[in-house]
Amino acid sequence: MKVPVEWLRTLVDLPAEVTTEQLADRLTMYDLKLEEIIGGGISGPLTVGRVLAISPEEQKNGKTINWCRVDVGAQNVASVPDAPGDDVASRGIVCGAHNFAVGDLVVVSLPGTFLPELGFEIGSRKTYGHVSDGMICSTKELGLPDDESSAAGILVLAPGSAEPGDSATELLGLADQTLDLEVNPDRAYALSLRGVARDTALAFDLPFSDPVDAVTLPVGEGGYPVRVEDPEGCPVFTTVVVTGIDPTRTAPDWMVRRITQAGMRSISLTVDVSNYVMLELGQPNHCYDRAKVSGDIVVRRATAGETVTTLDDVKRTLTPEDLVIVDDSGIIGLAGVMGGASTEIGPETTDVVVEAAFWDPVTIFRGERRHKLPSEAAKRYERGVDPALTLAGAARVAQLLAELGGGTVEPGAAHVGTVPASVPVTFPVDLPARVSGVDITPAFAQDVYERNGCIVATDGATFTVTPPTWRFDLNDPNDFVEEALRSAGYDTVPSVLPTPTGGRGLSRNQVLRRRVGHVLAGAGLTEVMTLPFVGAADLDRLGLPADDERRRQVILANPLSAEEPGLTPTLLVGLLRAASLNVSRGHDVVEISEIARVFLAAAEPVGAPIYGVDRRPTDAEIAALDAALPHQPQHVGLVLVGERERSGWDGAGRAVAWSDALAVVRRVTQVLHVEVEVRAAQVAPFHPGRCAEIVLADGTVVGHAGELHPAVAAEHGLPGRVGAAEIDLDVLLAASPEVGPKPAFSSFPVAKEDLAFLVADDVAAEALRSTLAGASELIESVRLFDVYTGGQVPEGQRSLAFSLRLRAPDRTLTDADIKSARDAAVQAASAQHSATLR
Repeated sequence: MKVPVEWLRTLVDLPAEVTTEQLADRLTMYDLKLEEIIGGGISGPLTVGRVLAISPEEQKNGKTINWCRVDVGAQNVASVPDAPGDDVASRGIVCGAHNFAVGDLVVVSLPGTFLPELGFEIGSRKTYGHVSDGMICSTKELGLPDDESSAAGILVLAPGSAEPGDSATELLGLADQTLDLEVNPDRAYALSLRGVARDTALAFDLPFSDPVDAVTLPVGEGGYPVRVEDPEGCPVFTTVVVTGIDPTRTAPDWMVRRITQAGMRSISLTVDVSNYVMLELGQPNHCYDRAKVSGDIVVRRATAGETVTTLDDVKRTLTPEDLVIVDDSGIIGLAGVMGGASTEIGPETTDVVVEAAFWDPVTIFRGERRHKLPSEAAKRYERGVDPALTLAGAARVAQLLAELGGGTVEPGAAHVGTVPASVPVTFPVDLPARVSGVDITPAFAQDVYERNGCIVATDGATFTVTPPTWRFDLNDPNDFVEEALRSAGYDTVPSVLPTPTGGRGLSRNQVLRRRVGHVLAGAGLTEVMTLPFVGAADLDRLGLPADDERRRQVILANPLSAEEPGLTPTLLVGLLRAASLNVSRGHDVVEISEIARVFLAAAEPVGAPIYGVDRRPTDAEIAALDAALPHQPQHVGLVLVGERERSGWDGAGRAVAWSDALAVVRRVTQVLHVEVEVRAAQVAPFHPGRCAEIVLADGTVVGHAGELHPAVAAEHGLPGRVGAAEIDLDVLLAASPEVGPKPAFSSFPVAKEDLAFLVADDVAAEALRSTLAGASELIESVRLFDVYTGGQVPEGQRSLAFSLRLRAPDRTLTDADIKSARDAAVQAASAQHSATLR
């Protein structure tokens, strides 16, 4: 909301010593945040000039400039060398614009003028072969909004509005300052000078004189006949008729200046008066050409397929949700949004019907969005205007039209409907002080409420406050706490930091999660954050079968995209998107990881109950809410693309293999001190022969690692073999011991044995390694160092070679000890896996 300070001072008697900056600071603390202070920076001889002559000159670069002679009154020089008609006192000015003519009044910045929009002082300088003694200004250079006359360049003033030599600074109010305030959606009353003036009076503890009190209200029936068929959409509708307006009259300079400073452009007397009252009182209104209205004015819902051509000359097709204004000829306006072209005020209009109404905010909001038709009126209606203001708003427009246009206000008004009643709110008198922590006495709070227009009743212990019709934001006891605190000052709220509890830091799970993050980074993976939204097509690209539990999605009620309506059940969707994007941008190697939650829908989802906000939910109600939530475990996911070991001057690199993803998972489990077993598995989206499942000692499967199915990799545009893994971090954290197991160190010598076994192809190397490791207490570690298939190995089998480290904690091993451990390992491998020693 742009608030001209000069206009504001006419509504509230601010002391002269209060500067614009002080006013802005106080209003910001009063919840009307300052965006910027506009204007007031122009200095020097900015004057009105009349164009005496124009000489177009084409330049070598193809551009045509105008060499002009301009009469600037007392600022003229005796003669202008090489200017057209240089025998007449004037100023010679070079101008590149072409939207003005001889005889036009323009704004001239003479040498010594400083324009903030340009950031420098205008001087006399030689250009295009002439000495340009000043500059003819555009609206942009003056910091004014464009209008039709200046859209192509220079600002052309209305004929007769000034004389050459007059101060353009005073004429256009360029010395005035304007506050651009950010108005929160719940403070619709502040979208008017009346509302801002009331808050200003409260902020500076000054008396407030409501401009509505100065409006003479029509008495008796009259106006233009109205019939409202949808009272819910239009609770109040008012019309007043003005006749005999002189169509040649224009709005006075003071009005044009104020609406221009408020961000609107001057159009005609009737339109300017309508906009002025909307800005002044906050009551939007509309003027119809009475000669173009036939029959009663009716407010109703549109029927499907009806059309209306609005004032912007666009034909719009309506729905039954649209609220329209009609007469015998058809639709003449889209209620609360924009009038129709058929009854538009024209240059010949002498009689007008002034309409002011209170519309249902939700209806206006939806209509404005549906037709993509924002307007200043709709911006106010959708937030809620004062429903008791329609008669005063229409009367104010009518009186100004009569006063400035020479018209006559017809007796009476048509006033249909009832103002919705405000609901009183009861709360303890000490609530503002208790909630805010500020010493707000009941007497102070009552004074604030009454000065805001509230009706206050008290029995000593409680307030019963009925808010005024223009305050839609006062509905709850805490709203009144905020209102009292605004006047007391947010800067009076004590700044008290909470005392931290001694000995508290990161939780155990937070420490472990950070440890996992460090491991992933140490493995060379880059952490990413992906969006959790997926659709059926994303799960199709993963090749998930129809009966896969991950097909059950948690569907959002209001998704960002219809193609991605659900929350992700797996991190691989987002990781593969990120990998695909990076590959498409030219990255040959992509190694990424993510720690985030997934969302697993229950087989039979439970609906969440909806409770009120008047009290804290009980423990049972909170438990019911928790039961309705989907399971949301935290997972670790990773994707590897390209070379795991880089090629370089020292030799060729190595492409990603399924074992690389498994190696990263093993590092995660090791840092958490969790013993796991690795088994072969077949799970989408992994390659059926290159997928491992990670299993805890109790048989719980915590995730999978390996190589993606080639079809899945191709579907995502990923080259070569792609390593991937996803594990349930919550399960791993729960299995992690409180303190890592104390390693048993032995200072006695180690003995080494290498064993190679022939096993069937379907025997997992990890399974055989685990068997060997548990065969004897003397076996300290077992490591696979060779896998061989070839001519010396029977078909359907392979050779697995392991290196065993043997050591005792209390003695040096004898040959018998070593032979016993070796024999135990061979026997266990033969018994459990039918392995034979090579």
